[in-house]
Amino acid sequence: MMPTNLKPTDVCAVLTTVDPVAQAAGANTTVWVPVQNFHAFLAALQTGVLGASATVDLKLQQATDNAGANAKDISGKAITQIVKATGDNKQALINCRAQDLDTNNGFGWVGMVLTVGTATSIVSAVLYGFAPRFAPPVDAAAPIAINLGATTVVQIV
Repeated sequence: MMPTNLKPTDVCAVLTTVDPVAQAAGANTTVWVPVQNFHAFLAALQTGVLGASATVDLKLQQATDNAGANAKDISGKAITQIVKATGDNKQALINCRAQDLDTNNGFGWVGMVLTVGTATSIVSAVLYGFAPRFAPPVDAAAPIAINLGATTVVQIV
């Protein structure tokens, strides 16, 4: 049970996003975020109307630095492909824990790869960090320390 004096933003942060977009066929890789600050992650995909015969894939990858060096898939951390016939206005989630990464070989960064196939489609995705190692998660470098998260997070109340 979560203590009632905690705000949800004390235990969860938006780390990176694919902002809502009419994405043409192709892959969209997010920025790479360090796993060292959180114990668990949740990738959340949303589709809008998909183009004719479109497909949508989402997977988590790991890398050895913030530039995506040596990027490789995290085993078992991909959705079953969403297709136009049944995929308009759907959501899909991927759970991941820090220990799912190949940290013994230096993989300490995580990112999402959202791929649209065949036709332009409306999509968005968010990678959340949960169970921060230091709570609440903050960006100490910000002029006013804020919840650690994507630059698109403009307000936390």
